[in-house]
Amino acid sequence: MSAGELGVQQSGSAGSLSRRIRRDVPFFGLALGVFVFDLITKSIVRANLALGESWPDEDWLVKFTHVTNSGAAFGILQGQGLFLIVTAFIAIGAIAFYYLYPPLEHGLLRIALGLQLGGATGNLLDRLRFGEVTDFVDFPRYPEFNVADSSIVIGLVIIGAFFLLSETGRLGPAKDGTDGD
Repeated sequence: MSAGELGVQQSGSAGSLSRRIRRDVPFFGLALGVFVFDLITKSIVRANLALGESWPDEDWLVKFTHVTNSGAAFGILQGQGLFLIVTAFIAIGAIAFYYLYPPLEHGLLRIALGLQLGGATGNLLDRLRFGEVTDFVDFPRYPEFNVADSSIVIGLVIIGAFFLLSETGRLGPAKDGTDGD
């Protein structure tokens, strides 16, 4: 191989690495950010509010109320910790698999999966450490939830909107051939 061919191969490889980093850093950064923010908020709630205690007083529309949930969303599957732990590992594996194969080229899907990965790992850590998940955001007539739950739901909404809008032709690759980032 000549020095010129080697230079082209190395610069092509560097370009591929640079593109891969630009693609992966936001995904993993968002997942890590959600995970850390979820951990911090749950720790603050556990350290400052007794179980069942709310802040601020009852006059506020939205409160922080320290509750735990041994089940899944909306209180279903109470006491099914092992099943939910296994399901979380499967979900995290599915997110990683879907992220890698085929590699996601649209930025919105990477954002959605980053939100879901961060949320799933945050709730999984709670289940592994405490056997239940700490919830605290309290809206009237709605089950309490946490940052991880919110991130998972927002990720699902983004994915649903993406596929709905891409079916109608309103969302997709940019006309210049880029991925819309």
